[in-house]
Amino acid sequence: MRSFVLAATAVLVVLGIENHVWWLAAVTLLCLYVRHGRGSPGTAPPTTGTPAPPPDSYRAYRDRRDRQAKWERRYRRERPFEARRQEHGRTK
Repeated sequence: MRSFVLAATAVLVVLGIENHVWWLAAVTLLCLYVRHGRGSPGTAPPTTGTPAPPPDSYRAYRDRRDRQAKWERRYRRERPFEARRQEHGRTK
């Protein structure tokens, strides 16, 4: 994949000697490759049969839930009017 992107970029740069739109295409190709293509192994075909194990343990879930509840309590304590307005918006 990397060699294909580099070869395509080189071709676009050579074509860009006469037309600057090709330079823009080369830069766009490199940006897309850096953002989306570099380091991604691709998509694996879906496996059937054995279910995937849960990503985290229950303890990690509980820690995240408690941390979120702590932040929500802090938000309600520090911003009572905004919290009240949000609660009012949820009940409609």
